[in-house]
Amino acid sequence: MPVASAVPAPPAAPRPPAPPRPVAPKAPSTPASATVPSSNALPIGPEFFAALDILNNSLDSLDYFQVFRLEPTATPREIKDAYYRESRTYHPDRFNQLPDEGLKEKINTVFKRITEAYVVLRDDAKRAKYLSDISGPERAQKLRYTEESEAEKKAEQRKAIEEQIGTTPKGRDCYKLGMQELDRKRWEAAMRQFKMALMYEPANAKYKEKLKEAEAEYDKTRPKNDFRIK
Repeated sequence: MPVASAVPAPPAAPRPPAPPRPVAPKAPSTPASATVPSSNALPIGPEFFAALDILNNSLDSLDYFQVFRLEPTATPREIKDAYYRESRTYHPDRFNQLPDEGLKEKINTVFKRITEAYVVLRDDAKRAKYLSDISGPERAQKLRYTEESEAEKKAEQRKAIEEQIGTTPKGRDCYKLGMQELDRKRWEAAMRQFKMALMYEPANAKYKEKLKEAEAEYDKTRPKNDFRIK
């Protein structure tokens, strides 16, 4: 009998190609209006600024690995080396005497994205989460990983937990007191608190669950009537 072949896993979301990157020419061919008068800077020519314009316009479609010209399998060492390479190339100090404010703004934008990318990719946990995000169907919405988005996510998680243990202040207070009584094994007092919580939120499943738990424990400790008629 032939053995059925395994169903192949769905392919990961494709990564679009990165745009060409600015390359500093070996010979100075920059017009006076775009010269960067810095003794430690490479001569920057029109080709650099043309490619910079392309990179700046495409930043929002690149993931952090593409910003560093790396594959998603890059090692921490490769990420660190790429960060130093790119940050040296686009460090604003190299261009602080540039007369064109528009070009300086584009350079600042690229440099900020480079720094943002490194903050995420150098952290093992954040890098793993980011890789998962950009490999999924919502890649386009997950290219940026900011602390603000993480804070919002944590706030949503806290809100979900709060809603689970109660949507009203009084209900939550009674629930918390009931949980404290449960921890102390004061079953009857716990029952009272959960019943009060249910007065504020009659449909709360968590309150009902904990009330049943307290009642079950109370029944175990309640003295049995040996003279009960069967």
